[in-house]
Amino acid sequence: MPTSTSLASAYQNLYLAATGADDVRLRLGNPANLPRPWIPASCTERRLRAELWSWLDDVATWLNEQYTWDPAAGMIPPCWPHHPHLVNELAVLADQRRRAALDLTSSSLEEWHRYCLPNFYSRLQARMRTGCDEKHTPWPAQPRHDRHRRQTGQRLDAFNNDLTALDTTGDSDRAGEPGPTLRLATDNGETVDPH
Repeated sequence: MPTSTSLASAYQNLYLAATGADDVRLRLGNPANLPRPWIPASCTERRLRAELWSWLDDVATWLNEQYTWDPAAGMIPPCWPHHPHLVNELAVLADQRRRAALDLTSSSLEEWHRYCLPNFYSRLQARMRTGCDEKHTPWPAQPRHDRHRRQTGQRLDAFNNDLTALDTTGDSDRAGEPGPTLRLATDNGETVDPH
């Protein structure tokens, strides 16, 4: 459970936004704009983000000490802050554990042990494999991601072609008149028959 000032305040504000009196909720503003520690990117204030990093590091250390018997079964690697998927998953796992600790019965904690923790470790093992066992491994999917980014124009062309077909077909909701159909295409733009 976070004990730092900004992090505790963020959780308190979320609680008040959900359960507080109308004047308190009005003072907090739009609840969609409140930082949510389980979504690290939403914590944009410097002190809050620093406290979140510290808390997540404590949680990762605690999980490795308390819940990892066999290192081959998956340990959170020391380079976890360099892996966005681990940062995001760890934040959710930590928040779920915090919420379970607030329950007045053991039911939520049992659910955390039964579902959250094993699923976290399954995903950790599937995504990391042995990639960072000895040293940090850069993102192996980087070349494919770069190719995806370079082909943004081709995807936009496909979207625009579909919209143009929609414009020429008219309202596809009219009875008896089919609208445009989405088509599969190869990297060079050739249409593929999915059947």
